[in-house]
Amino acid sequence: MNAIIKDDIVKKFKQRFPNDPIVVKSPGRINLIGEHTDYNEGYVFPAAIDKGITAAFSKSKNAFCTIVSLDFEEVMELHLDDVKAIPKGNWRNYIIGVVGEIQKKGIQLEPFDMVFTGDIPKGAGLSSSAALENAVAYGLNDLFDLGLSKHELIFISQKAEHHYVGVRCGIMDQFASMFGEEDRALLLDCRNLEFKTYPLEFEDYQVMLINTNVSHSLVDAEYNDRRAVCEKVANLLDVPFLRDANEASLYQIKDQLTEVEYQKALYVIQENDRVLRAGKMLEDGDLQGFGELLFEAHGGIQHQFKVSCPELDFLVEKGKAHPDVIGSRMMGGGFGGCTINILKKDAVASYSEEISKQYKDTFGKDCSIYFVKLSQGTHKI
Repeated sequence: MNAIIKDDIVKKFKQRFPNDPIVVKSPGRINLIGEHTDYNEGYVFPAAIDKGITAAFSKSKNAFCTIVSLDFEEVMELHLDDVKAIPKGNWRNYIIGVVGEIQKKGIQLEPFDMVFTGDIPKGAGLSSSAALENAVAYGLNDLFDLGLSKHELIFISQKAEHHYVGVRCGIMDQFASMFGEEDRALLLDCRNLEFKTYPLEFEDYQVMLINTNVSHSLVDAEYNDRRAVCEKVANLLDVPFLRDANEASLYQIKDQLTEVEYQKALYVIQENDRVLRAGKMLEDGDLQGFGELLFEAHGGIQHQFKVSCPELDFLVEKGKAHPDVIGSRMMGGGFGGCTINILKKDAVASYSEEISKQYKDTFGKDCSIYFVKLSQGTHKI
C-alpha cells in the first residue's frame, strides 16, 4: 500500500517540481476513551490508524515555498519572511503555523516545495489536522536535517494549532499521530507523556466507526469555551489542572460555580478515572466492562460536558439497545464526527445495514461506516 501511495505522490510532485522528493506518511487517530482530558493533563487512550496524510517535500529553486493540496486542488505560495495566519485560511494555516513555530525556535528555513494528499474523511473527528501538522514538521525536520526530536515536533504541531488556527487543543492528537504503533493502542499520561501500549485484539469483536457526516462550524469556539471552564475550576481549586482534582474537592467549591460549570468539571474528573479503569479492564480481558465504560463515557459527554449532538446520541442509543453492540460513544471534539463502536464480528454486516437505514430514515441523510487498522506513527516512506 505504501509503495503505491508513494509512487503516486512522487509522480504528482514531479509533474510540477524538478527535484526528487522525500515522502512522509502521517496517520490520523482514533481514541478509545478519554475526551477533553488531554488539555487537563489527564489520561487518554488513542491509536494511530491507516488513514492519514501523505506529503512529498523537496528544497525549492524559487525564493518562496510552493505548497500544493491535491485534494482541494489549491496552491499556496509562502514567503518565509512573511509567515502569518490567513483569515479563514483553512488547511493553509496548519502548514503556516508549523513553519512559524519552527522559525520561533531560531531556525532559519530555506524555501521548500510540498505536495500533499489525504484519505481521512473530513469532519470525522479522526484528527486530520494533527496528521497534516506532523507531516509538515517531520518532513521539514528531515529535509533540512534540523535535528529536532519527535517530542519537539509534536509541540511545534500543537503550538501551530494554538497560535495560527486558534484551537487550544491538548497534545493527544499530535502524540498519537507521531508515536503510534502498529496494532496497538496507547494509554497516555498527558502530563509526562509516558504511555503503555495495549494490543487491540478483541477476538470475536471488532471496532467500527460510524460517521454522522455532521460537522458544526462552531466547534472551535465551543472547544475553547470548554477549556476555559476547566481552567477556571482548576484555578478555584488552586490546582494546576483538573487532573489534580477529585470529586470531593470539586464538591467543596460547588457553590462558586454554575451547575453547568460544575458538571463539566465533574465529567473531566470522572473521565480520567474511566480511562485508567479501561486500561485495567483490557489487561484483565474484561471486554464487556470495557464496552460499558464507553456507554458511560458518552453519557458524560452528552449530559455533563454537552458536546454531543442528536445524530451522535441516536447512534449510541441504537448501539446500546442492540444485543451485539457492547460499547459505543462519541469520539473527538464533539458536535459531529464519528461514534466508535465495539460489536460482534459476525454481526457487522447486518448491523451496518440496519443502522444505516435507521439513520437515513431518521435524519434524511446517510451515515458512513469505516473500519480502520492501527498503524505506525509519522514516518518517511
